[in-house]
Amino acid sequence: MQLKRLASFFVVLAGLLTASVSAYAADPENTMIITLKDGDVTVALRPDLAPKHVAQIKKLVRDHAYDNVAFHRVIDGFMAQTGDVKFGNMNKGFNAQAVGTGGSDLPDLPAEFSQTEHYKRGVVGMARSQDPNSANSQFFIMFAPAPPLDGQYTIIGNVVSGMELVDKIKKGDEADNGTVTDPDRMIKVRIAADK
Repeated sequence: MQLKRLASFFVVLAGLLTASVSAYAADPENTMIITLKDGDVTVALRPDLAPKHVAQIKKLVRDHAYDNVAFHRVIDGFMAQTGDVKFGNMNKGFNAQAVGTGGSDLPDLPAEFSQTEHYKRGVVGMARSQDPNSANSQFFIMFAPAPPLDGQYTIIGNVVSGMELVDKIKKGDEADNGTVTDPDRMIKVRIAADK
């Protein structure tokens, strides 16, 4: 009997967690749409986990800073990284040697690490240097779970549709830490609430 109650509890808990992410996806103000070469990827942003990071991401989106920015580091079975608005714009000033080292003109952000959420497939996290308070504009989308990242990198959202398109992003050279030659890009990024 106890086992049945425990199983029921986990089913209810899983339903609540799914409903929580779905609720964010239903909020146009906190829904980011990334247009890739093969279609749109929808990300439910999580201001409940990282309000400062989400606010900065939304400002950059609304400034069109992410349009045409490369997926400069893509490691098969791990993640796809993008968001270097300083060196990664493939239409304006793309620098293959520097991409991945830049950010934006906005200030770096203090860490907003979650102890309750985990890095799994479809999670969107903020890239940073060794300084925990150095995230700025770069982010990554997980292809698979990565428990070592839990509590070490700020989670800003979850892919709610289009993950199969993320899987098609051109992969990088494993021997060169995922560096991508002639990378794919975010063609356009917008917030769903914006017309």
